[in-house]
Amino acid sequence: MHTEDRTVLVLGANGRLGQAAVTAFAAAGWRVLAHARRAPPGPLPAGASHLATPLHDTVALAAQAGGARVVVHALNPAYTRWQQEVLPLARQGMDLAQCLGARFMLPGNVYNFGEHMPALLSPDTPQQPSGAKGRIRCDLEAEMQARAAQGQRSVVIRAGDFFGSGSGSWLDLAIVKSLAKGRLVYPGPMDMPHAWAYLPDLARAFVAVASGDPIDGFTRLHFAGHTLTGAQLLAAVERVAAALGIAPAGEWRHGGMPWGLMRVGGVFVPMWREVVEMAYLWRVPHALDGSALAAAVGALPATPIDVAVRAALLDLGFGSNRGAAQASEALS
Repeated sequence: MHTEDRTVLVLGANGRLGQAAVTAFAAAGWRVLAHARRAPPGPLPAGASHLATPLHDTVALAAQAGGARVVVHALNPAYTRWQQEVLPLARQGMDLAQCLGARFMLPGNVYNFGEHMPALLSPDTPQQPSGAKGRIRCDLEAEMQARAAQGQRSVVIRAGDFFGSGSGSWLDLAIVKSLAKGRLVYPGPMDMPHAWAYLPDLARAFVAVASGDPIDGFTRLHFAGHTLTGAQLLAAVERVAAALGIAPAGEWRHGGMPWGLMRVGGVFVPMWREVVEMAYLWRVPHALDGSALAAAVGALPATPIDVAVRAALLDLGFGSNRGAAQASEALS
């Protein structure tokens, strides 16, 4: 891609993936248009600027984003609003990309494969969703594929559960929520492999794909990330917490999710109902086959799990400056 073509529009730039994408593209020398309704929470990196024109105003936003050759759709509605918002927002993003003549890039997830998914998921693994969210994701990808027949270029980069780059993931909402009290919570069996994506690494994968030769039509790629059992993840958290000086004086305590209570309480608490629908992801082993992505862009650097967990915990406010410096030495 020529230098003059290196302009990217990031939709949902204030979200976790959006912020990571803005940072990664700017670090790679791209001109970044960071789209969000509200002003960014902090200063944008050099080469990035904020756009606030509503997404539904396609003509006005396209005029402001002229020159963008890639659109990263990092918008993710609240779980309780998926039915109403996921497809309409994605269609607006695709319409905008089409107006710009840009490639549309979407972060995918494993919901498409359902609770009977195989242990290793490749881009051509049959999609058999077992819940409403999985069906929504399948419908979205089917629409991307249908638009490819009319000439729109698009790619899904599928990844496991996000962590890093701020709050709002299973890591902070459950696993390390009581870290300061010496208690860790894991949502499933401790011996079950689960796919994770450290967001700065995933964002760099988006940059690598966007920087490569454009691929016509619709493409699915899988980001391998980290595949960890519960025991492996909690062990990493415990190592990092010790290096940061926030380990308990005694033994760590481990707990699980109250799935039964949440299933019953979901009648009254909509968020519980939506979370319980996806509980099978913690019972079914799964990993993502990243070989097609590697073949497309070459080997991607992967942040070691202890280093990634350390950065994630620091982003969440755990650890003093002195502890962070000591942890950096211990983990380097």
